Amino acid sequence: MPNRTNIAQDVVQIQNDLNTGLKALENISGSITIFGSARIDSNDEYYLKAYELSKLLGQKGFNIITGGGPGIMQAANKGAFEIPDILSIGLNIKLPKEQALNPYTNLDVEFDHFYARKYMLVHFSKAIVVFPGGFGTLDELFETIVLIQTKKMNKIKIFLYSKEFWSNMIKTIESRLLDENYISKEDLSIIEICDDITYISQNII
Repeated sequence: MPNRTNIAQDVVQIQNDLNTGLKALENISGSITIFGSARIDSNDEYYLKAYELSKLLGQKGFNIITGGGPGIMQAANKGAFEIPDILSIGLNIKLPKEQALNPYTNLDVEFDHFYARKYMLVHFSKAIVVFPGGFGTLDELFETIVLIQTKKMNKIKIFLYSKEFWSNMIKTIESRLLDENYISKEDLSIIEICDDITYISQNII
C-alpha cells in the first residue's frame, strides 16, 4: 500500500516547485529550450554546435532555457550567457548524485521533482531544439511530443539536431508506429531533423 505521508509530501513539493518556477519565469517571453546529453565534454562536436546555436539565437533576441547541468546544457547556457541582455536560464534538478548547476546561468531555479521541472522547461518556450542524448533527453522529447499531439500544449516547432543520430529512430517510428497506425502522419510533422544550426536559428518560429 502506498505511503500516504510520502505521497502528501510529494504533492506539497511538486506544488512548491511549480509555484517557484512560475514566479521565476512567468514574465519572461521569447525563450527557446535546448535539450541534450549531460555526459559530453566541451570538445565534443555537439557541445560546440549547441554553443554556436545558442549564440545565434541570443543574437536574435531569444532567451535560452536548459536543464542547468553539464554537457549540452552547459554549452547552450554558455552561448546565451555571452550575449548582453539575454537570459541564460538553468532549471536544475536535485539528484542523489548531485547534478551541479553549470556556471553559465544568470537565472536559475532548482527543482525537487522531474514533473515540475519538465513542465517549466517547455511551458514558456516558443520552440525546442533537441541534441543527441540518453534516456533523459528521450523522455523530455517524447513527453513534449505527446503534449503537443494531445493538444495539452500549443503546437511549437521541435528540431532534432543531427540526422546521423536521429535518422534510425525516425525510420523505426515511420516503419512501425506510422505504418501500423499507432500514430498519424500529422504527428510526425511535430518534429524536424536538421544538420544546419543557421537554418534552425532562421526558422525557429
